[in-house]
Amino acid sequence: MATHASSDTSAPHIPVLLPPILRAVAPVGGVWLDGTFGAGGYTRGFLEAGADKVIAVDRDPLAFEMAADWVADYGDRLVQQPGVFSKLDAYAQDLDGVVLDLGVSSMQLDQAERGFSFMRDGPLDMRMSQQGPSAADIVNGATDETLANILFQYGEERASRRIAKAILREREADPITTTLRLAGIIEGCLPRAKPGQSHPATRSFQALRIAVNDEYGELFQGLMAAERALKPGGQLAVVTFHSVEDRMVKRFLTARAGAGGNANRYAPQIETAPPAFTLRSRKAIAADADEIAANPRARSAKLRVATRTDAPAGEIDAKSLSMPVIKDPL
Repeated sequence: MATHASSDTSAPHIPVLLPPILRAVAPVGGVWLDGTFGAGGYTRGFLEAGADKVIAVDRDPLAFEMAADWVADYGDRLVQQPGVFSKLDAYAQDLDGVVLDLGVSSMQLDQAERGFSFMRDGPLDMRMSQQGPSAADIVNGATDETLANILFQYGEERASRRIAKAILREREADPITTTLRLAGIIEGCLPRAKPGQSHPATRSFQALRIAVNDEYGELFQGLMAAERALKPGGQLAVVTFHSVEDRMVKRFLTARAGAGGNANRYAPQIETAPPAFTLRSRKAIAADADEIAANPRARSAKLRVATRTDAPAGEIDAKSLSMPVIKDPL
């Protein structure tokens, strides 16, 4: 999960791991799709690095509103596409590249009224598209078992059951509708954070955000959509911010590159489909010390890059990616 950004909304957005991405996919050219447009850092980076065109996708209407002052600088080289990256293959085909920067953006964290941050008070919302059930709907409507599962599976919160019971107890007295009230309930369930540790509510807020926006389902569908949309030789670059997302991306690329290995060397050889990707590296690329010093958000970021082969696009079972699934949180 992205860490909390400065409360100064005029502060410049710094795209995480952009220089390593551009080095990994060089030379940049052709048509790219930025599936997580946000503040436009990757889109501008690719256009300035030599992309002929970038299709910028985002489900948050605010992203395009905030870009109104500069998008005209790129003319028809920049195409704004409202939508979700899980459907990116419906927006374009034969792409030279796809880049995804997962998680919540700094501009969303900076706006208290969006409800993503526990650092200032605001409505408990967290909807990237500003549509559908909000975090408040889940917090006040889900069972304690469902809440505990969301917190544990999506946020890896060990105190999930304790927090879920506290939420139910508090909401019986009065519905939980603000970020600071929820953060206070969570803090009351956990030991005080030591210097240098993250805020006690970090994992729970991450989990709720993922549930509200179906982020794991979006990622799974988006990876398959990228496979369908990329041309042979096209490149997929994905930046993740926490272990579950990185594990899903790693397992997807490993499986689609045919590099999963045999579970049992004595078992009969099973014929597999031709690899759809080749891996640029088995290890994820992390930010160096200079980037972390300039942009602390990069500390937890991991980049994985793969190149599309000419094999037909295939299918993969979500279970093979160890994707946590919680059906109908309400």
